[in-house]
Amino acid sequence: MDIRYLQSFVTVVDLGSLAQAARQLDLTPAAVAARIHALEEDLGSVLIQRAGRTVKPTAAGINILEQSRAVLRDVRDLRAVASDGTTLGEFRLGVFVSAMTSILPPLLKRLYDGFPELNVFVAPGASVDLCRQVGSGALDAAIVVEPQFAVAKGCEWQSLVEEPLVVVAPAHLQQRDAHDLLQNEPFIRYDRSVLGGQLADRYLRDQGIRPRQRLEMDGLLPIAALVEQGLGVSLIPDWPSLWESGRAIARIALPARAPVRHVGLIWGEYGPRVKLAHALLEDAKIVFAKPPALLPA
Repeated sequence: MDIRYLQSFVTVVDLGSLAQAARQLDLTPAAVAARIHALEEDLGSVLIQRAGRTVKPTAAGINILEQSRAVLRDVRDLRAVASDGTTLGEFRLGVFVSAMTSILPPLLKRLYDGFPELNVFVAPGASVDLCRQVGSGALDAAIVVEPQFAVAKGCEWQSLVEEPLVVVAPAHLQQRDAHDLLQNEPFIRYDRSVLGGQLADRYLRDQGIRPRQRLEMDGLLPIAALVEQGLGVSLIPDWPSLWESGRAIARIALPARAPVRHVGLIWGEYGPRVKLAHALLEDAKIVFAKPPALLPA
């Protein structure tokens, strides 16, 4: 059995799409499908099936999924151990989507300063899913928004930065009161399926504010771009990249105590790359500890 076939199967199941899996694996969809077909021939069972526009595992696929992850993890660990110190193997790092262009580049720069020969695989995704993958061993560590559940056994979590909610408005409205803006201006709601959006929704309810919602979406930079165009105001985490983007937007503090989104690192306590996870944690503390002066009031 070719280990690459197992990797293709797990990737397709994780992403729910042959096309997305092909992009991540740098293959054509036909090549990914051929790998999975070869694996099915080898095992004598159909492993995936189409369900509308997505691909889902069959009962047989579900039965082998976690063991397939374990095999892939064991192979990666075996390669790291067999290297006899000449290589650290592949470090698999998850990053929630908003952090891909802000936190990740300076963090990787610091990490490579200490480990220039390191090979890193970066997996973008939602924080909840990334936490699950760290717990299963599919990822060694992940930069995520604080999980709202107990982390898996064998994992550690550490908060690195606090991001209180703020009102983001077009620059010409910067003298207005935060609650006045939320009540009377068109409102761009941060997606309630993510923690930041849930915190914002709870705050609005607690304050008795019924915004004039215009649209709801995920992505802090896209929201900031819409705000700059005068399409509305929003209530989102005070994320540094918003103010470093040079957009004509204003940050307006809430008059009441603001809910806080925590961002940090989750990692596995055991395995051949725990040293790298600890190094990443120390580097992340430095990256997250930017002087407040860099964030304009």
